[in-house]
Amino acid sequence: MPATRRLAAILAADMVGYSRLIGEDETGTVHALREHRAAADPLVVQHGGRIVKTTGDGVLIEFGSVVGAVECGLALQRLATERNAGVADDRRMEWRIGIHLGDVLVEGDDILGDGVNIAARLEGIAEPAGICISDDAYRQVRGKVGAEFADVGEQSLKNIARPLRIYRVGPSSTPEPAAAPAGLPLPDKPSIVVLPFANMSGDPEQEYFVDGVVEEIITAISRLPRLFVIARNSSFAYKGKSLDLRQAGRELGERYVLEGSLRKAGNRVRITGQLIDTTTGAHIWADRFDGALDDIFELQDEVASRVAGAIEPRLRQSEIERASRKSTESLDAWDLYLRALALRDIHTDESVRKAIALLKRALTIDPDYVPAKAAIGWSWVHQASHGRTAISEAEVAEAVPLVRQALEAAKDNPDALWMAAFTLLCFAGERAIAVTAIDRALTLNPNSAHAWMARGYASLPQSEAAIEAFERAMRLNPLDRLERGFINGIAIPHLFARRYERALEWSVRALSEEPGYTAALRTKAVACAHLDRIEEARETVRRLLDAQPWNTVARTARFYARFFGSPDTAGVYVEGLRKSGMPEE
Repeated sequence: MPATRRLAAILAADMVGYSRLIGEDETGTVHALREHRAAADPLVVQHGGRIVKTTGDGVLIEFGSVVGAVECGLALQRLATERNAGVADDRRMEWRIGIHLGDVLVEGDDILGDGVNIAARLEGIAEPAGICISDDAYRQVRGKVGAEFADVGEQSLKNIARPLRIYRVGPSSTPEPAAAPAGLPLPDKPSIVVLPFANMSGDPEQEYFVDGVVEEIITAISRLPRLFVIARNSSFAYKGKSLDLRQAGRELGERYVLEGSLRKAGNRVRITGQLIDTTTGAHIWADRFDGALDDIFELQDEVASRVAGAIEPRLRQSEIERASRKSTESLDAWDLYLRALALRDIHTDESVRKAIALLKRALTIDPDYVPAKAAIGWSWVHQASHGRTAISEAEVAEAVPLVRQALEAAKDNPDALWMAAFTLLCFAGERAIAVTAIDRALTLNPNSAHAWMARGYASLPQSEAAIEAFERAMRLNPLDRLERGFINGIAIPHLFARRYERALEWSVRALSEEPGYTAALRTKAVACAHLDRIEEARETVRRLLDAQPWNTVARTARFYARFFGSPDTAGVYVEGLRKSGMPEE
């Protein structure tokens, strides 16, 4: 069998001065390293990483996304800084990190090749507590990560044939906060204040437009579930004032601050925004929006929708990181739910089952906790679609009653609604009920990219309606780690419309986001088969079976007949996979 290769983001990390520390205090150093890794491993999970191997004081981690790798590297360095507080200089654990995007050779659970070697060499030239990334990695993360990059030019790395351009990475600089009086306590759920945006147009007459955009953003964000949004009157009390954002957060009792600016020139407008955690000063998210003023109210709505859709997953990720720092004894149902979301999205059998175990713990704390019931069902859907081990009928039987209970109780929780609805569609084929629940979720939160993704799948095989829903999901949240699900979703309607070349293009694009994405491998194989590219189809099915040995034509036929509503509709998949050489039973 030919060697398996894939594109991956590789992070190599190594502890500075490990040999010296071991020589001075072997037992204490080993114990401290073990404790540090126990704190660091959840950060790897949360950012979509897989620990390939550890070697004494070193670690090799694989990511499907360079953004995830760099954000994880920054988070790991922040953790090390926090843990070194109060530790003598000669006993501190500091790390060098190198990150590269490249082709790797896969051997079982291990990865080898130049991509790994380059990451290791980058780690070797990084400063203590520093991060170095290659130019290949930099091109993928610039503008997408809240960090500062310093170009250090081309460098010759040991045993690497060609010089590489290298960048040093550090956190965004933020001013130290001035001493301030104690403010309001933080609410028991994520909280945010949207401050008045700066008018950069140089025209005082445009203040009404700037304020209107901010009001629309406040209204849009207020629709997000489990989010405490401060009223416009309080946030606008800061209009025209120069202030420390941490101070504003303390005074208003808000964890997050959204600030921005607006520049209008002729018929064009540019709006920028950034989200900041007031407890740490860290930048969570930043983006820029450009548009025309043909319809001022439509533009206000569009900006508000895109801002709300973009910051929702960032807020959730920030809350996941907050929950990961809490002690096990202090976890409540919400914390367990957040930890489960991070595990589930890694797509390994072990991570999904750990996620389900956490969700069941949440239900022991609160038996009526609707999000946990819905997320258990959605986690089994992940396993059914992506798992190396097939989901059993007993597991389906566990999921369906739970999501039915969630649908009955989740009248005002859009996330629970779409997760439960999609599970019911997959496992029970109840399309009408699912569509009604997803539409209810979108009424509650029209800016939920994931609810639009669910609407896309529920619309199949109606090609154009499904494509429109997937495109809306991508527009709302273009940097989501689940974007490959949006992209492959667009490929499927093209299959049903017999536009096989277009289906192939979109499935290949999804695989460029995650080379081992099984749903996209399935779509690519079917498209290639219908285009009579049989060898390519067979090779794709071989890759699919390496990841999911349980796949058969019969299993696919049963699942898709239920999912799409009839055996005839599922036939495009069944015929394509049969031609691709997938086993019949």
